Amino acid sequence: MTEARNWLITGCSSGFGRELARTVLEQGDRAVITARSKESLRELAEAYPDCAIPMALDLTRQNEIRPFAQAAEAALGQVDILVNNAGFGVMGAVEEVEPEEYRPMFETNFFGTVELTRALLPAMRARRSGRIVNVSSIAGVITRGAYGFYAATKFALEAISEALSAELQPLGMHVTLIEPGPFRTDFAGRSLRMAKRVIEDYADTAGASRTAITQRDGRQTGDPARAAQVIIQAVTSEKPPLRLPLGSFAYQRVREKITALQTDADAWEGIAGKAVEFDS
Repeated sequence: MTEARNWLITGCSSGFGRELARTVLEQGDRAVITARSKESLRELAEAYPDCAIPMALDLTRQNEIRPFAQAAEAALGQVDILVNNAGFGVMGAVEEVEPEEYRPMFETNFFGTVELTRALLPAMRARRSGRIVNVSSIAGVITRGAYGFYAATKFALEAISEALSAELQPLGMHVTLIEPGPFRTDFAGRSLRMAKRVIEDYADTAGASRTAITQRDGRQTGDPARAAQVIIQAVTSEKPPLRLPLGSFAYQRVREKITALQTDADAWEGIAGKAVEFDS
């Protein structure tokens, strides 16, 4: 893909979404950029008045998603690349986090993202072209204490993306999962919520994870601006990857997951493989 493209990027008020939107607009592409409040998009819209189209979008309001998608398509003519970036995190042990804390996260990170994608698929299918970029997390590959519910939203996104990729690739369309490690964004700041309930028995597990991410905020090694360049390079390439880990930490964690899977498979294959099947 070398010609000018039309993007729809959610969650552009800060972090990856903002840097990706800025980079896309700088290179002359057009983009519908979204946030829950259009006011947070004013700087980008004023800097790129000819190619930035700011629109408000709250993914928890599912009855508004299809009308929004129709308006975005009308504004752009067509959406070539959808970037599902909007989301936030809730941290706490599985026993600590209450439904009123984790359910809105699922509505945004997973259900809203799925419905926006579904709303745009008919036009993409009709053209037999389109690229869908779902911003997951390394926590969507491998997780640890306190990340359970957040990781569950990303594991679900990974699963739906893998299935969608299998369905769309024969039609000439592509899906890419972005799996960042720690980056200097607002994720560990205003985009991260902590469970109100704290159980002392989890101090060394979930509690330690909460402390670590708070202390790391603002000192992460990942540069969102450089990541934006890599994301664009990957998703506009002739053969975009299904999964794109970002940062050395992410690649380390991917390899830890592969090793753990291989270890369990090797240890139990003789007992739980052919041994549980009918004799042939």
